[in-house]
Amino acid sequence: MKNYIKLFLAVCTISVVSCEDVIDVDVQTDTLRLVVEASLDWEKGTTGNDQSITLRTSTPFFDTQSTDVIGAEVNVTNNSTGEVYPFTDQNNGTYTTTTFDPQIYVTYTLEIIYDGERFTAEDTLRPVPNIKEVYQDTEDGFDDETIELHIVFDDFQDEGDSYFFKFERPQDLLPTLEVGDDEFINGNEVDWWYEIDDDEDEEIKPLLPGDIVTINMHSISRPYYNYMDIVIDQLGGVGIFESTPVEVKGNCINTTDPENYAHGYFRVTQKNSVIYTVE
Repeated sequence: MKNYIKLFLAVCTISVVSCEDVIDVDVQTDTLRLVVEASLDWEKGTTGNDQSITLRTSTPFFDTQSTDVIGAEVNVTNNSTGEVYPFTDQNNGTYTTTTFDPQIYVTYTLEIIYDGERFTAEDTLRPVPNIKEVYQDTEDGFDDETIELHIVFDDFQDEGDSYFFKFERPQDLLPTLEVGDDEFINGNEVDWWYEIDDDEDEEIKPLLPGDIVTINMHSISRPYYNYMDIVIDQLGGVGIFESTPVEVKGNCINTTDPENYAHGYFRVTQKNSVIYTVE
C-alpha cells in the first residue's frame, strides 16, 4: 500500500511539473471612452449653487491605474438666457462650480472639451412636489409581515411628470432605485410604497425597527426616465424572465466623432430628501 501511495505521489508531481507552461490568454479590450457623471441635483429649499461633475475614462481589464480625467474644459449653459457656468478642474477628476443658478422648466446644455473632442448633452429642470408624509405599514407590500415605507405627495396637474426615487440604508452595498410617471395618477395624491425583499444569498434583510433610510425623490425629464428605466431593468439581473443585457447609452454626444460616444448621463433635477427611522 505504501509503495502505491509513493507511486501515486510521483505521478502527481510529474503531472504538475509538466503543466507549468505559460499560457497567453487574449483578453478582449473595449474602446476607452469618456465616462460622465453629471447630476446637477437641486435640493428643494436651497440655492443649488454648489454643483460638481466627475469625469473619468472607462477602465481596461486588469488596469489598476487612475482613470480620472484632468485638464478638460467643462461648461453648463442656460439655454434661455445664454448664461454660462464654468466648472473648475480640481485635478482629481472632479469639476465644480459655486455659481450655478437652477431655474424651473429651463433646459441646460453641458459642453465638455476633452482630448481634442467636444461632447454635449442637455436636460430640462422640472419641479418636484413636496413630500406630505412618510409612514410605515405592512398592508400594501408583497409580504404582509414585512415593513414597507410610504411616501405621500400630490402630483402636479400638468401631465408628463416623471419621478426617480433612491432609497439607501447604511448596511446595504447598493441603494434601491425606482422610477415612475403620472400616466395613471395625474393630478392626484400619490402614495408610493417601498419594500425590501429578504435575500439570504445577497445578505439583504427586509426593513427592521431601527433601520435608517435616506429617501431621495427627484423630478426628472422624460428622456432621463426612459434611460433609468432601462438601467434599473438591467440591474435586475439576467434570470430566465429578465431582459437580455444591452449597452445603455446616455445623452452625451461626441460632436467631433459620433462613434466615440461617452458613457454616463447629464441630468438636471429638483429633489426632496427625507431621513426616516423605522419603528
